[in-house]
Amino acid sequence: MSENGQAAMNGARYIAESFEALGVSHVFFMDAILRPTLVEMEELGIKRILAHSEKSAVYMADGYARASNRVGVCMAQSVGAANLAAGLQDAYLHRAPVVALTGRKEPMLRYRNAYQEVLHAPLFQSVTKASMDVAEARELPHLLPQAFRMATDGSPRPVHLDLNGLGGEIIEKGAVPSPVLPDPALGRLPAHRPVASRAMIEAAAARLAQAKRPVMVVGAGAIQVDAHVEIRAFAEACKIPVATSLGGRTIVPTTHPLHIGTVGTYSAPPGNRLVHEADLVIYIGCHAGDQPTNNYTVPAQGTAIIQIDLDGQEIGRNYPGVTAVWGCPRQAVADLAAHVTPQTAWADFAAHATAAVAEWWRGMEPAMRSDAAPLRVERLCREISEALPENAILVADTGYSGIWTATMVDLPHPGQSYLRAAGSLGWAFPAALGAQCGAPDRPVVCFSGDGAFYYHLSELETQRRWNIPVVTVINNNSGFGQGTPKVASFYDGRSGSPEEINRFGPTDFCALARTFGVDGYRVERAEDLGPVLKAAIAARKPALIDVVTYIDPRAPEAWSPPSV
Repeated sequence: MSENGQAAMNGARYIAESFEALGVSHVFFMDAILRPTLVEMEELGIKRILAHSEKSAVYMADGYARASNRVGVCMAQSVGAANLAAGLQDAYLHRAPVVALTGRKEPMLRYRNAYQEVLHAPLFQSVTKASMDVAEARELPHLLPQAFRMATDGSPRPVHLDLNGLGGEIIEKGAVPSPVLPDPALGRLPAHRPVASRAMIEAAAARLAQAKRPVMVVGAGAIQVDAHVEIRAFAEACKIPVATSLGGRTIVPTTHPLHIGTVGTYSAPPGNRLVHEADLVIYIGCHAGDQPTNNYTVPAQGTAIIQIDLDGQEIGRNYPGVTAVWGCPRQAVADLAAHVTPQTAWADFAAHATAAVAEWWRGMEPAMRSDAAPLRVERLCREISEALPENAILVADTGYSGIWTATMVDLPHPGQSYLRAAGSLGWAFPAALGAQCGAPDRPVVCFSGDGAFYYHLSELETQRRWNIPVVTVINNNSGFGQGTPKVASFYDGRSGSPEEINRFGPTDFCALARTFGVDGYRVERAEDLGPVLKAAIAARKPALIDVVTYIDPRAPEAWSPPSV
C-alpha cells in the first residue's frame, strides 16, 4: 500500500486507468508499443486502433481530437518515433490537442550506436509544446496529467512523452507507488477559460465605433471554444460580414447572407476583395498567418485591427498596432456586442458584401450544373453540398481538395463541421477515420484527391476491420491538378514530357476498395453522382466513391491586391 492508502499498481495498469479516467475512448498506434497496456485497455473498454503507419496513427488521433474536442492519443515504439513526429506537424499547425507516446532505448543503450535509435527530443521539438522524458513509472502521476494539461491549455497543441524501454516496457513493468488518477477534466478542451478584461472590451468597442466598413475574420480558435451562437448573433445585430480561415468554416452557415467565404490563399475572389475593402478587421480566434491573409496582404498592413484570442502571444504577431482582446473568444464577442451600437454604414457595407458574393455564385452556376464527362469538380462540390446531412462532418485534404471544398462546397446547416488538412498531403483519409471514432453518431465524409489518397490507402483495411462508416470521395483526375499549369509553363517553347512530373494512374479506386472489403462505387456520369452519394452516406457503412473528373478546370483563384 502507498502512503495515501492506495494499492500500488504497475505502469501498464496506471496508464490504462488514467486514459479511462481522462475519457480516452480510442488510441491509435503502430505495433510494438505498450503491449501489456493495450491488454489492460481492452478490459476497460478502450478501443485500440492498429494503423498501417505511424503517420496514419497520428492523423487518426488528430481527426479524433478535432471532432470530439477531446485529447487524441497516438503511440509508436522507438524506431517509429521519427515517423510519429513527422505526422504531428498537421496537429501542431492546426493546434489540435494530441498526446504522442513513444518508446526509447533504455539508458545503457543510448549513445552507443544502438540498433534503430536516434535522439527523440530533437525530432519532436518543432511539432510539440513539450517533449518529456519518462524514466521511471513513478513519474507517471506527474507527467501523464501534465501532458494532457499542456495539450489542451491556451492554444492546444501536441505534447510528447518518451517512455523508457523500446516499447515502453520498463515503464510498464515499474511500480507506481502513489497511483492517483488524473483529473477527468484534463481529457478535453477546457470548459472554463480566462475572460477578457472590461478595459480591453471597451477599447475594442471604441475602435469599432470609428469604422465604416468592418468585417470579421474567424478562425479555428472560435470553433474550439464553440462561439458559433455568439458570433452569429454579433454579426446579425451589427450587420458585420463574416469571413473565415479554413479552420473557421461553419462558424456561421456558409449560405448566411453575411458569410463572405474563406479569406487568403484558399479564397474565392470576393472574400479577399471584401476584406481588403474593409477599414477595420476583427480577428476572432485566428492567428492571421500567411494563408488566411494571402501572404499578409489581405488586409493591407496598416489596416485597423481588433484581435481577439485566447493566446496572448498571438495578438499582434503579424499586424502591428492591433487593439488586443486577450481572453475566451466566445465570452469576448458576447461582451463586445453588448458595448456596441450598430451604425447605418455597417449595414450598407454588409449589403454590398452580400451582393458581391451572390454575383460570384451566379457566375459559377453553369460549371456547378455541368453534365460534362469526365465530371467537372464544381459539379462534384455541388452534389456533395446537397448530399451532406445536417450533422455531417466534412474532412478535406490540402491543396486543391482544400481550395475546392473551401470555395465551392456549401455547409448550410449549423450542425455541420469542416475539418481540413493544415498542409500535410494525405492527411484527410486517416483523419476522417479518427473523426468518425471521435464522433460515432455523426456521418463523416472525406474529400480527397487521388494523389493524396495514395499516401494512406492501406488504411482501407483498418476501416474495414473496425467497420468505420466513413464515406470517402476521390476526386480522381489521374494527377496533381493544382500544379498542372505551372508545370506546363516551364515547358513553354520546349519539348519534353511534363506529364512525368505530376501525372499518374489511371487507377480504379472502386475496385481497390472492394479488394479491401469496403463498398466501392465508380461514378463517370454527373447524373449518377447525387444518388450514389446519398445512398452511401445513408447506408452507414465503410464506402469509397471514385469520381472520374477532368484535370484541367481550375479551382477558384484567390484575388490579390494590385502591386504597389
